Amino acid sequence: MIRKCVAQDLPAMYEIINDAAVAYKGIIPADRWHEPYMPLDELRNEIADGVEFWGYETDGRLLGIMGIQNRGDVDLIRHAYVRTANRQGGIGTMLLRKLEQMTEKPILIGTWTAATWAVRFYEKNGYRAISRAETERLLRRYWKIPDRQIETSIVLASPGWKGG
Repeated sequence: MIRKCVAQDLPAMYEIINDAAVAYKGIIPADRWHEPYMPLDELRNEIADGVEFWGYETDGRLLGIMGIQNRGDVDLIRHAYVRTANRQGGIGTMLLRKLEQMTEKPILIGTWTAATWAVRFYEKNGYRAISRAETERLLRRYWKIPDRQIETSIVLASPGWKGG
């Protein structure tokens, strides 16, 4: 079942993010990796900044989460993670489809360029990579991330994206 995450889900969300993010270790630039990958305070700050998390739950246990953030003329998909033990089961796709149904606006997704599995996942689901110049412009406009992360990230756009 897919449902909106609530405050009581914070420990499970933290666990999911930091379990799944281990895949980035040794892949993303070493200066961007830290443990935990997302501290609890950072997760709380993301929620306070408007990231609304949805989770896939089975037998009372969250197995995956994905956030959506309203940024005016677009929505961003943020922090999409599935527990390592539950990957390749369609959970990410189900969460993505749910969030897509929640908006009529274009959707943008930022991820690490080196996370080729994530890029392939979004491309398989109809998103297309944006040019390097447009990626940098969009990351500066819609995200609150450091320059170093901008240098090493990619933006993918939903079908029909016309730029903006």
